[in-house]
Amino acid sequence: MLDVCLLGCGGMMPLPYRWLTSLMVRFNGSSLLIDCGEGTQVAIREKGWSFKPIDTICFTHYHGDHIGGLPGLLLTMGNSDRTETLTLIGPPGLEKVVNALRIIAPGLPFPIIFKEITEPEQTFELNGYRLKAFKVNHNVTCYGYTMEIDRAGKFDADRARAAEIPLKCWNRLQKGETITEDGRTFTPDMVMGPARKGIKLTYCTDTRPTNSIVENAKNSDLFICEGMYGDPEKIPDAKSKKHMMFQEAAKLAAQAGVKELWLTHYSPSLPRPEFYMEEVQKIFSNTFPGKDGKSVELGFEEE
Repeated sequence: MLDVCLLGCGGMMPLPYRWLTSLMVRFNGSSLLIDCGEGTQVAIREKGWSFKPIDTICFTHYHGDHIGGLPGLLLTMGNSDRTETLTLIGPPGLEKVVNALRIIAPGLPFPIIFKEITEPEQTFELNGYRLKAFKVNHNVTCYGYTMEIDRAGKFDADRARAAEIPLKCWNRLQKGETITEDGRTFTPDMVMGPARKGIKLTYCTDTRPTNSIVENAKNSDLFICEGMYGDPEKIPDAKSKKHMMFQEAAKLAAQAGVKELWLTHYSPSLPRPEFYMEEVQKIFSNTFPGKDGKSVELGFEEE
């Protein structure tokens, strides 16, 4: 089960009813944050979640509305006597940017690991899931992220018996171990069926539409994508500032064959994103306006 919460869905500046950009996901006791705009830790508190299990923070890019909340969050983590390692992932310049912000958050009681993204696409294996960063098209270096949780095939007891595999080995084979017992070697493929559909989440913001988004969002259970503007008159602004229209995000969702689209990163000039949904849903019917605190539990498909 993957818990997903859109903590803040505002772009550029916070509003009384809208925090700045941040997404938090929880899986198997681990928590990951993507972006950390101003007000992120307040949004976590409002949701009723805890910042303590956060072990990884990813950044799409280093504009203030995506990283301005980091120093305060680090201070809070330090004041809670955290000692566990924190991993930070982001575009080139990550360590320099974070250390500059840490002028007001020095002497933290926990180590920080910096993992800079150096390729157009780069994959990280973390805490039982696979995180892939992919480059998008903003006016500074910017990345989207996909998070995938694999699901193994079913255990085939009949095959195990036919191969005369001892019962005591079954559980370990299910966990992916290779076992040597009484001079015989048993491998998981001897007893496991083909891999089943897992869980896939894609998050993308601050970009023009790109093929990299379509390719990486393909078949996602949930696609969270920037919708900076809804009014067609804003198309010139979207193009010049390298942001995205609601309609463009919906087209990407349709092309990628995702199950559901949430829009996020709204312009401060856009107080009511729901006003545009009827037209946008003509492009991709399963489009919904994101809002602060919007949450879902993504689970494996029932068989």
